[in-house]
Amino acid sequence: MSFDLLVLAMSQSADTEAVRAVAERCSAHGDHVDGDPDERIIRFYESLRTRFPDFPPYPDDCPWMSMPLAVGIDHVSVSLSFSPRSTPALEAMLELAAEFDLVVWDPQSEEAVLPLVGTAETT
Repeated sequence: MSFDLLVLAMSQSADTEAVRAVAERCSAHGDHVDGDPDERIIRFYESLRTRFPDFPPYPDDCPWMSMPLAVGIDHVSVSLSFSPRSTPALEAMLELAAEFDLVVWDPQSEEAVLPLVGTAETT
């Protein structure tokens, strides 16, 4: 069993509706924006994969259910194991997202952790 999260590069003025729209676009089949990658996404992804590799050899306690992680110019999409082995990765994702002013979107609950807010906003 797994759960998905998206980490999105959006402006600090983003609200839940804007996050939902971008997340839906990123999740659509191959409907990705072209252009140069957002530097925040690059730094987030490199920091995350240093702690939790998404390339072989995979550790026995790997939190990822799908590898490599899906990366676009403005997002990183992950599928995490619904188990305790994902807790450290989830904590790292939230920490890194806050560090790089990124939004974390949980499509299961439709909650967003917005930049500089630090709390989930629910619709």
